[in-house]
Amino acid sequence: MNTLVRNIFLLSFVVLTAGSTLAQKGDIRKANKEFDRFAYIDAREIYLKVVADGYESAEIYERLGDTYYFNSDYTNAAKWYDKLVTKFPDETDAEYYYRAAQSLKSLGRYEESNRLLDTYKAKGGEGLVIKKFEDDPNYLKSIVFKSREFQLAKVKVNSELSDFGPSFYMKDKVVYATAAGAGDGKVYNWTQQPFLDLYIADVDADGQLSNPTKLGGDINTEYHESSTTFSKDGMTVYFTRNNFLDGKKGRDKTKDFKTLRLNIYKATKTGENTWSNIVALPFNSKEYSIAHPALSLDEKRLYFSSDMPGTEGMSDLWYVDILGNDSYGEPVNLGPDINTEGKESFPFISDKNNLYFSTDGRSGLGGYDIFVTPLDKDGKPGEITNLGAPTNSAQDDFGFIINEENRVGYVSSNRSGEGSIADDIYLVKEMCTITIQGVVTDATSGDVIADAEVTLLDENNKLLNKTMSATDGTYNFTADCNKQYTVRGIKDGYNPYEKIIETPSATGVVDVPLPLQRVGPCPPDDLGCRLNLQPIYFDFDKSNIRKDAEIELAKILAALREYPEIIIHIESHTDSRGNDAYNMQLSERRAQSTLKWLVGKGIDPSRLTAKGYGESQLVNQCSNGVDCTAEEHQLNRRSMFIIKN
Repeated sequence: MNTLVRNIFLLSFVVLTAGSTLAQKGDIRKANKEFDRFAYIDAREIYLKVVADGYESAEIYERLGDTYYFNSDYTNAAKWYDKLVTKFPDETDAEYYYRAAQSLKSLGRYEESNRLLDTYKAKGGEGLVIKKFEDDPNYLKSIVFKSREFQLAKVKVNSELSDFGPSFYMKDKVVYATAAGAGDGKVYNWTQQPFLDLYIADVDADGQLSNPTKLGGDINTEYHESSTTFSKDGMTVYFTRNNFLDGKKGRDKTKDFKTLRLNIYKATKTGENTWSNIVALPFNSKEYSIAHPALSLDEKRLYFSSDMPGTEGMSDLWYVDILGNDSYGEPVNLGPDINTEGKESFPFISDKNNLYFSTDGRSGLGGYDIFVTPLDKDGKPGEITNLGAPTNSAQDDFGFIINEENRVGYVSSNRSGEGSIADDIYLVKEMCTITIQGVVTDATSGDVIADAEVTLLDENNKLLNKTMSATDGTYNFTADCNKQYTVRGIKDGYNPYEKIIETPSATGVVDVPLPLQRVGPCPPDDLGCRLNLQPIYFDFDKSNIRKDAEIELAKILAALREYPEIIIHIESHTDSRGNDAYNMQLSERRAQSTLKWLVGKGIDPSRLTAKGYGESQLVNQCSNGVDCTAEEHQLNRRSMFIIKN
């Protein structure tokens, strides 16, 4: 793109071009159809109250962190993982250092994340995250162009003059601007080229353009027209034109020369190739330019480029809300997340709600470069990425549009370096696509699992896509090449499972099986099971409450405080060593000791009963006369908590 076009907002009769049209927490899972009278017992809330009472353990912090991490609440996940790795470093597995690092990275706390990755590596962590970290310790902040594998080829409708600014019209046509169509012999003095008109061309199966025809009706005039965006029904177009309507020129008040600024107009389709009812948008001005319209996906917002008052650089990206009946909201600047002290222009909103735009205000390959950022549901931009080569070059690259479903698009560029006459349109094809697929199974039985939630996350743990496994357990995602992803499987009754992968550099398929480990079913009346209670162990021939047992009892205490209607029965058991009658008495003392501990913490005795069962209900084979280890015997020295109401 030549100097004249780059300085669109400073000079008269100049036209720039533009194209047309991952998470909150996941959706709440459907509740079980069968009513569970104890479903209100929320383990997370119990754990939080246990911690508030001053009790802590590695297991509690792990589980608190996990409840947030697997719901993408990385702020709270980072909080509890930090307590885990700080207070219980020797008891913390490598995977939790990774999860802690990922949580911090998602919050932009890169230095802390890197320190945890060091520990993750030292504890035996491996995989892609370590490779990237070793190759570039500053990779999270490095300015690198994540080049996508595009192939470019000039379209066949390019002329000897300037051709640029494609936009999609319906599914099989493209509208673009060209200086080759003027037949009245007029030329623009600055470029010595004819004024620009809008043309429409057919798109064939390969994406090539053919059969160019001038856009009919009242759109094309003796001045410049360019930069279109069409409504999805094909009946409305917004386009850029010099300030000229109904034969009248709108010049600014510059003393030394008069300037026809750029304005945006709307037209409606009134025939097969006829556009009429030209309306100037109400926020146009003679004193500054407004150009390059782009519709949001819901067509309720119009993006554009302007140097109006409030612009941070030479030109910024703005938007207005479309209110209907030719009424619009006040222009809103997209702000410093997008705009720089340079020039931003050529907005395009893709079918996946990604905002592509060009700017010379960011680090790039030269001139205007094309960048992309995802927009959330409120239109807020995310991470901004340079498309890299070959889409960007050392010259000016602008007016990028793409259908992200079939990965075919177009871009304008003067990469041959011959000035304005070198503006050409290039067909863009993204050749490298990856299918991530797999089967969700039960890790023990190998049975397929249907309706498991499978999510795809990027290297920063940002949600990209989500699906449910099919009846045969299968799932699939479409992903980019040369990128790190996390595939995560979640299903009620199973522990979450996630796998970190790196996609290859060539189109292909990556299989990622998701074996989920079933969580043992909890009897509806077993409170300890519901709270993942570790057994309340006792020392041999002792009935006093050990310190490690207090941590577990604190969970029961918190549940009783939280749910005052609960009444529980305490069951205490011994191992088989010793006299049977003695063990019955010992277990009774242990049951009563457990009850007294809870009463001592303020629980009404009427809500508690306790009974010892001696060695009558062993959990393993270690009965009288069986040779067992100390650890196996200890499994039988336990207390259980049964909900009675």
